[in-house]
Amino acid sequence: MERKIGAGHFERFRRWLLEEEREPATVEKYLREVRAFAAWLDGAPVTKEGATAWKARLTASGFQPGTVNGKLSALNKFFAFLGWPDCRVKYLRLQRRVFRSSERELSREEYTRLLETARALGRERLALLVETICATGIRVSELKYITAESVRNGRTEISLKGKIRTILIPGKLCRKLKKYMSKQKIASGEIFLTRSGRGLSRRQIWAEMKTLCARAGVERTKVFPHNLRHLFARTFYRACRDVVKLADVLGHSSFETTRIYLISTGAEHARQLERLGLIT
Repeated sequence: MERKIGAGHFERFRRWLLEEEREPATVEKYLREVRAFAAWLDGAPVTKEGATAWKARLTASGFQPGTVNGKLSALNKFFAFLGWPDCRVKYLRLQRRVFRSSERELSREEYTRLLETARALGRERLALLVETICATGIRVSELKYITAESVRNGRTEISLKGKIRTILIPGKLCRKLKKYMSKQKIASGEIFLTRSGRGLSRRQIWAEMKTLCARAGVERTKVFPHNLRHLFARTFYRACRDVVKLADVLGHSSFETTRIYLISTGAEHARQLERLGLIT
């Protein structure tokens, strides 16, 4: 029996992903990748050979190996949903990275400039939002858990993918948030809201952060919410040197994921090599 992807598959796949408590951004990414594969098939039946050819096309198109694996992950998830495990394709084998590019790494100094710029522009909400993400290490999608109630308690419980973790909110940050709550007359619920009283979307937060770049003298490639989480992770690890505790705080199921956050930059790696003293 031929296996073909129909229009109804996409909506069913969306609902299935949401039932698995996938983040909305992840759901949209998976759907986008599956639709691209379906468009490439152009009505042809789905086979293991076809999926393997798609993998080869992605690789030949110049995508980075990590990007190719991300697209294949979405496709394999789709096959699992449909009960077509024999169509799954193997991922590209990647060597573990020893260091990362410094072009996208946000430094402590650049983070400080972003905050100073936001305050100088009168963007109090944005400055406080950036500070909250960086001081707690939460994901941008978890900002909804920063509520008036959690600020008064000094902690919040985050529920994601069937797991619940407790995040402590630093005292100094609590005091700033309470002052903001008082000013905005927020007595309960989410703190970071639009003028209409809705929670800020990921897209809006991203766009607002980008407006600070030129004035702060920070490259746009470095300014996005998840980079604040990376800065938190590096700073936290330098303070306690406990990767297990860091993984718990970040909500990672795998230490390998946490390790990626802690990879040094190429410049740092070069300095480490110089300190070995093996060149006379």
